[in-house]
Amino acid sequence: MLNGLKIIFGPFIFVIFYFFIGPFDGMSNEAHSIFCSVLWIASWWITEAIPIPVTSLLPLVLFPVTGGYELSLTANAFGNKIIFFYLAGFFIAIAMQKWDLHKRIALSVIYIVGTEKKSMVLGFMISSALLSMFLSNTSTSIMMLPIGIAIVSQISSSNLKDNNFAKVLMLGIAYSASIGGFATLYGTPPNLILVSNLEQFFNYKLDFNLWLIMALPLSIVLLFTCWFYLINFTFDLGSKISFNKNDVLLKLKNLGKIRYEEKIVLIIFISFVFSLLLKSKISLYIPFIDDTIIAIFFAILLFIFNSKKKNEKIISWEDSSKIPWGIVLLFGGGLSLAAAMIGSGLALWIGEKITVLNNFNIILILFSVVLIVNFLTEITSNLATVSMILPILASVSISIGIHPLIIMVGATIAASCAFMLPVATPPNAVVFGSGFLKINDMVKTGIILNIISIIIVSLYVYYILPLVWSLDSIIIN
Repeated sequence: MLNGLKIIFGPFIFVIFYFFIGPFDGMSNEAHSIFCSVLWIASWWITEAIPIPVTSLLPLVLFPVTGGYELSLTANAFGNKIIFFYLAGFFIAIAMQKWDLHKRIALSVIYIVGTEKKSMVLGFMISSALLSMFLSNTSTSIMMLPIGIAIVSQISSSNLKDNNFAKVLMLGIAYSASIGGFATLYGTPPNLILVSNLEQFFNYKLDFNLWLIMALPLSIVLLFTCWFYLINFTFDLGSKISFNKNDVLLKLKNLGKIRYEEKIVLIIFISFVFSLLLKSKISLYIPFIDDTIIAIFFAILLFIFNSKKKNEKIISWEDSSKIPWGIVLLFGGGLSLAAAMIGSGLALWIGEKITVLNNFNIILILFSVVLIVNFLTEITSNLATVSMILPILASVSISIGIHPLIIMVGATIAASCAFMLPVATPPNAVVFGSGFLKINDMVKTGIILNIISIIIVSLYVYYILPLVWSLDSIIIN
């Protein structure tokens, strides 16, 4: 019954506004059509009346049928170059997981930081954050989960489902995967939506290195703040001594010497990372180089190199079945929504109407945006949230005279800092599925961390971002 009401609500609100309310003053027919369509799409995204990826296909129907935006232009968004970058990242993640390279990396970090419980949590969080900087946070959390469960089973022989160390470790994996993800421009889906919106609205290309310089310090601050909070103010970890450090060494030995396949994947991964960092240097020799070109090139290499097994490549096409294609569709839906809001004039209309914010201080506007996005993301996909709100913020920033990067970056990072509910981010959902956590565990832990992150992100973006990026020197056409 409830799900039926969720399904009906979207079309119902669309019909009411499309046929009986509007167009509003100054709104074109095309903008009104997109406005009504967005209401339907947003309602299904938020309520998850049908699977979110399926909802993301609605623009292909609603936009052209209502006359708001052409089908060919709507469909173009699903082939955006950013989507192909993300696909390449998934292929690299699949290769790491296939050959257990992720286990070797995680166990090596844990061995270095120590096996005392608090140190182990830190080791897992650092490992998750590092992997998530260059792989999807979804893939990272999926990779780390079985390692975490194995460690828990080694040090806790009784009542695993009600184990405080397990709870802290699971939350640490989820939170650090999200926090590490926003440290790089391509580490998490909301960042990619930001890149696309800046290009569509302002013809401004956000640089990988520029983002890293700005976001990495914030990511580090939040990571250690999160760790300190988890080990001191959440669940009692009990005895300080956990188990012998040799146990981790034994697990590493059980993996054996690093295999040929792992070496190939590691070399490709490191080359991929350094190619992104050194893109400006590479462009001197390859003028048209792009992040997507780099990513696809290294992904293709995974299909070229042979493994030691007979007639087998490092990864095969059959391995691509592990790619979360639903996220790819959600990407396309979000990008098509932004393109339609611009092309129909809806984004401009919204910006012109929201002039009341002129009377508020910039820091208050930024804080409000971060707060709203943070808690909105708790009940809907962070990708869907930024897809809905970034086009609006782009228009609003122009109308009230705020540099777009301030509130758009604040909103984007806030979308990666939702820690309360399993539905908020994929890493939250992954660790919740482990069985160690209850909803109440996540809510009472996450709400405090949400508030902490809202304050830190707002202050950092307001005071530090302009210093690091020197906004006065950034010209957005």
